[in-house]
Amino acid sequence: MTDRISFEDFLKVDIRVGKIVRAEPFPEARKPAFRLWIDFGPEIGEKKSSAQITRHYTPEALVGRQVVAVVNFPPRQIGPMRSEVLVLGVPDAEGEVVLLRPDQEVPLGGRMF
Repeated sequence: MTDRISFEDFLKVDIRVGKIVRAEPFPEARKPAFRLWIDFGPEIGEKKSSAQITRHYTPEALVGRQVVAVVNFPPRQIGPMRSEVLVLGVPDAEGEVVLLRPDQEVPLGGRMF
């Protein structure tokens, strides 16, 4: 079992829905990855992310897809790119990332709770 946190601690993590508007290979990354540009709606705007999701996805298939991401972590420098949000996923049986997403279209920027 993992360490327990309080509900108040959980509420500090700002998890929002965004839509991938652009995706491209990220050859400068140490592990295979894509650069993503994600629109979180008018309150947050467009943010960039690097995601190691090349096993199950192509850049073309990612554009237009809604995803769930943490938007309040500090930006992180990954090679020449500044990753601004953390896109969330879970590993499949082989350890490859499968993205988390709503099962219906929802407004961009919607906060998970």
